[in-house]
Amino acid sequence: MRHAVLAFAFAALASAPLSAQAKPALDDAAIASIFDLANTADIETGGLAEKMGQSQEVRDMGKNFVAAHTAVRQQGRDLAKKLGLKLSPPMDGQMAKDHAAIMTTLKGLKGADFDKAWIAHEVAYHQAVIDAVTKTLLPATRNPELKALIEQVAPAFVAHLEGAKALQARLK
Repeated sequence: MRHAVLAFAFAALASAPLSAQAKPALDDAAIASIFDLANTADIETGGLAEKMGQSQEVRDMGKNFVAAHTAVRQQGRDLAKKLGLKLSPPMDGQMAKDHAAIMTTLKGLKGADFDKAWIAHEVAYHQAVIDAVTKTLLPATRNPELKALIEQVAPAFVAHLEGAKALQARLK
């Protein structure tokens, strides 16, 4: 599952048109769209944890992730609207396909198996998103307001990663 998560987080970057210098050509609209899709994906997986988690800790973390990522996604959508950026997440692209596969896998699990798979996904997913944000998305972001929003919410992604790692250790 880890490979699917990494593919999900980086698929948009890898599928972006390449310039002569072989660097992804990401504009602010594409970055805002990736940001939106990344938050939407974690809202959906968090919602599964709320409903399907065996342990109260998993259900609580899922609920927390849903609330946090919903707020951040709305901030991104509000800013995109203000800046006139059209969000166009690639719903038929690799990111969406990988997310659908992860959702199918998680929906097929129960009890402790679900809890362990979900938390493993969250650890890998948040690490992949943090890597994509710091190494690719932030350096490519041109609009200072969009860059400031991404920088402002980055610590929350790190906090989610650390919380997920701690819960993962307790579930073993």
